[in-house]
Amino acid sequence: MRGPADRYDIFTIILHWLIATLILGLLALGFAMTRPGIDPVLQFSLFQWHKSFGMLALLLAAVRLLYSLARPSIRPSAGLSDLERRLSKGVHILLLALAILVPFAGWMVASVSLLEIPTFAFNLVVVPHLPVPKSDAAESWWTEAHALLAYFTLALVLLHSAAALHHHYRRRDDVLLRMLGRRLNAPKVSVKE
Repeated sequence: MRGPADRYDIFTIILHWLIATLILGLLALGFAMTRPGIDPVLQFSLFQWHKSFGMLALLLAAVRLLYSLARPSIRPSAGLSDLERRLSKGVHILLLALAILVPFAGWMVASVSLLEIPTFAFNLVVVPHLPVPKSDAAESWWTEAHALLAYFTLALVLLHSAAALHHHYRRRDDVLLRMLGRRLNAPKVSVKE
């Protein structure tokens, strides 16, 4: 088995940014579709789009998890303290776990609902409900769990983004650049004659 890599490969980078975009879009869509006074026809359509993109996010997060388990880890950026390395690893693990748990909780909401409204993924396929008992109490519990996990994800995404920007603009290291597929340019050394 190979040792840790120095940078992220293109597949990891693409997955990262796709999942990040989906998460932010799903959060925005979640706020939009649950606002008071929304037209019921529009709300139904937004729920179906939310569920479609949620299923896509779940699929991509599962691929990301399997891929990360199959390939060597990335060597921490030089200059990080031991505490920063541990925090970074913890946040990354938590974000990946939430990228799976939040859409799974949403799938559970649809699956336990007595309304039994199908999920039409991108109007192409019907995603089957999970084989779980249906009840109003279960729907309420999973709806609350889905919302709380989504809010926690939003807070963690903001923290993660702030840390990346701090590293890029304040510390001027390669933490953000590595996820952009770039290397930190070595400082230019002037040669005096």
